[in-house]
Amino acid sequence: MRKSVTSFFAILACLALATSIFIAPSPAFGVQTPSDTYKPKFPGDPARSGSEAAALAYMRVVIRAQRQFNKQYDHFATSLAELVHSGSFTKRMVNPDRGDYTVSFEGKKDSFTLTMMPKQLDATHRSFYAEDDGKIHADEEKPADAKSPVIK
Repeated sequence: MRKSVTSFFAILACLALATSIFIAPSPAFGVQTPSDTYKPKFPGDPARSGSEAAALAYMRVVIRAQRQFNKQYDHFATSLAELVHSGSFTKRMVNPDRGDYTVSFEGKKDSFTLTMMPKQLDATHRSFYAEDDGKIHADEEKPADAKSPVIK
């Protein structure tokens, strides 16, 4: 009887360990915990987390693609799908689901707005906003807009 109880607890401990390995968030899988500190990707990097760095990189690609598209066609793209013709924007990038962020894009022939809204708004997942002037604005309390502070 004692041996079977000991075996039962040994199996239970192994299951608990295995479950914690598969369920517990891990920085190796892109989940940032409060104890993790973000390491800037370049000097002057304004991002506060890996998720923000990815969102800002995406925004820079869209802004660059819009400038290129405007140079080629003498107007801005009116959709993300149209930006695929700029040469620097891929079909995969049209998807508005960008991990921890969701893209919103409104294009007109003479202007555009781009927003990145985090699925969870907090100090390491700010919202971002940009328009045809190329300046990226950020806000950690509400959706960013043209009045939000410009990031450096």
